[in-house]
Amino acid sequence: MTRLVVGFFLACALFWARRAEAATVAILRPASDAAAIDEALFRLQGELLAVGLAVALTERPPTGETATPETQAWLEQAASERHIDAFIDVVGVSAPEAVDVWIFEREQRRLKASRVTLDANTPDRAATLAIRTIEVLRSNFLVLDLAPRPAPAPVATTAPPAREAPPPAPRRSRFGLEAGATTLTSFDGVATAVLPVVRFGWSLDSWFALEATGAGFGTRPSVETAAGSVEVAQYFALFGASAAVPTGTIVEPLFALSIGALGTTLDGRALPPNVAHDVTQWTAVADGSAGVRLRPSEGFFLTLAAHVQLTQPYVAIHFVDTVVATTGRPNLLLTFTLGAWL
Repeated sequence: MTRLVVGFFLACALFWARRAEAATVAILRPASDAAAIDEALFRLQGELLAVGLAVALTERPPTGETATPETQAWLEQAASERHIDAFIDVVGVSAPEAVDVWIFEREQRRLKASRVTLDANTPDRAATLAIRTIEVLRSNFLVLDLAPRPAPAPVATTAPPAREAPPPAPRRSRFGLEAGATTLTSFDGVATAVLPVVRFGWSLDSWFALEATGAGFGTRPSVETAAGSVEVAQYFALFGASAAVPTGTIVEPLFALSIGALGTTLDGRALPPNVAHDVTQWTAVADGSAGVRLRPSEGFFLTLAAHVQLTQPYVAIHFVDTVVATTGRPNLLLTFTLGAWL
């Protein structure tokens, strides 16, 4: 009798210890960065965490394809070495179409594969895929620590289960605002000016955006000659496009091309008998830039970029009949801004 009691308590202890150990599910990082794919990942993570699973986001196999023997071997080795109980892969390019689930059977040291698919007219595809993926894990006894939850409706092939969907995943706004400063330097007689700069962006994709930039009300470098002096004020407005290179890290290379107008105001002071003039001239300008963008958080970013501006025609500063300085052929700018998605 004593042995039976001891055996009973040992079995209970082992059972509860197994329940307390959360299984680990690794989600393969998707090849697409579409907003609908990101929403499906967010829903999956929320559902997996809600049933007590440990969730990790991992890189895709080196081969890229998930149906090859090499990939299967890679997943089995990763599961064994990193103690992963299941892998999940969201299939789709612009929107989620299916989810592949691999359950690692440790006794046989092999993967058991399942696929969750959706009909083309399924509403709320992200929530439906997440719910059906949990059902696949439940059917394989992977979800061990289940809190009391409403019983899900039977999985149907044409309609999502009748249960309340999780709140929608947050999406990055299409509109961005940046503010900072730029230094504008001419290579022919006009010293460096510091200008405040403001930029508005409209994101068409995760890597491509249209931009409108304005700068002005900055410092006014002076050009000195024996006949007098002149203060030079410059300001510009640009419209163009930028492209960020996705790297999977917080640092992204950034390139941009813009066109617009450059205004130059000359405030002259002449020594007698010369006469000074105040002149304002607008010229067409083309701007090309390259730099880096840092994303320390989802909603904020820092941008550092070098620009080259060419104007047509360029601005020439005359004293009497002599050209003493020019600007715009070319100008070099260094810009630093802090931005946010609104």
